[in-house]
Amino acid sequence: MRWVGEGRAITREECIQWLEVTRTNYEKRGYGMFAIEQLAQPGVVGFCGIVHPGGQVEPEVKYAFLRSCWGRGFATEALSGLIAYAGRIHGLGFLIATAAPANVASHKVLLKAGMRRSELRANPDGTQSQLFHWSAVPSAA
Repeated sequence: MRWVGEGRAITREECIQWLEVTRTNYEKRGYGMFAIEQLAQPGVVGFCGIVHPGGQVEPEVKYAFLRSCWGRGFATEALSGLIAYAGRIHGLGFLIATAAPANVASHKVLLKAGMRRSELRANPDGTQSQLFHWSAVPSAA
């Protein structure tokens, strides 16, 4: 939970609220967050999806995995598939992702999945997030 939210597991009440927000996202946009399982063994190992946190205009990809799954390629595989899904199924031509500037592992995942590093974004709490973006139309860099 080091890089997720406030760095702690959510409470039961927060979980219920998260599920309600997710249901509303699917009703409103047709997409949201979903659980990830390994094919070889049952059980949730993480989650990912497309969200608009706080009513943000840009669709944002989010993900988190159990620490035991870090470094095994699951995040890159999930994000690559999620980006393709966003464009092919939902017609989204632009996505963003944010990560803590110190979360170098996540930066590598986002870059491998096809996103590009962008600017630092100021957060309301005074911290910063590293912004990444993906566009269906390659930019002339």
